[in-house]
Amino acid sequence: MFKRIFWIGVGVAAGVVLAAKAQAYVKAHTPDGARQFVLGPDQDNVTVRTLAALWEDFNQAREAREAELSARYLAKR
Repeated sequence: MFKRIFWIGVGVAAGVVLAAKAQAYVKAHTPDGARQFVLGPDQDNVTVRTLAALWEDFNQAREAREAELSARYLAKR
């Protein structure tokens, strides 16, 4: 159990580091017009916007699944 949590933590940390390095590389090696096209005008908050979108997608999927399960099992009562 602890091994699994450890490796998940290592994977998350590696993902964060790689994403930060990739974002820094893109900022340093692409023209401003291309950066604005890819990252949008608010380039400093790309990570926050990405996490917010992922959280929103997760919540939508969770709510849809919850509604599906509620309809399936509450109808049987």
